[in-house]
Amino acid sequence: MELDEMKRAWQALDRRLAAQQAIQWQGLRDGRLARMQHRLRPLAWWLVVQIPLGVALMLWGIASWSAHLGDARAMAPGVVMQVFGLLSVMIPARTLALLRGIDYAAPVLEIQRHLADLRAWRVRVEGPVSALLGSVIWIPALLMLAQADGDRFGVSLWDHARPGLLAWLVSSALVSLALVGLGYLLLRRLGRLEWLANHLAGASLRQAQTELDALRQFEEEAA
Repeated sequence: MELDEMKRAWQALDRRLAAQQAIQWQGLRDGRLARMQHRLRPLAWWLVVQIPLGVALMLWGIASWSAHLGDARAMAPGVVMQVFGLLSVMIPARTLALLRGIDYAAPVLEIQRHLADLRAWRVRVEGPVSALLGSVIWIPALLMLAQADGDRFGVSLWDHARPGLLAWLVSSALVSLALVGLGYLLLRRLGRLEWLANHLAGASLRQAQTELDALRQFEEEAA
């Protein structure tokens, strides 16, 4: 009887220790995931700000080309700006959807995979597209502002444009795009592509991944 009682006592102690460890692990997990959510909050705020800015650019483009129907030259900058504004809505909306799609109740490994997908989207799509569009969007914006100034006097920008304006616009766009490409090649030559990827991913995402990696490491060590 004494041996049976001792076994039951040890079993009860094991259950209490297991319960205590489960509580401690859950507390650690909740704390780390709460810090991870806190790290991601600035990114979410910035995305929420970007979307209405994209809508504003899109509406500006629509207002510009719709005021010059029948004149393809005057419409073109507005159409380009509308497309840029649309992309400025769609891309951050996609990023925000990925961010909101994180299931914090899921296993740590699954959350890590979701963050990896988010990072890949920012590094491979969002960052490069924003860099390329941002390098040339000043051209249609400048043309729209110039045309709007001409509209006040009832004159067309293109009817009074200097010879070679179109060639200058094309060459300016090519130079701007070439500078982006040159910057990438220079960073690649210097072995700084990892730095570039981290920069495109953003500090919020990097910090969140650090919190989750620490939780994953603790989980593996405790297993």
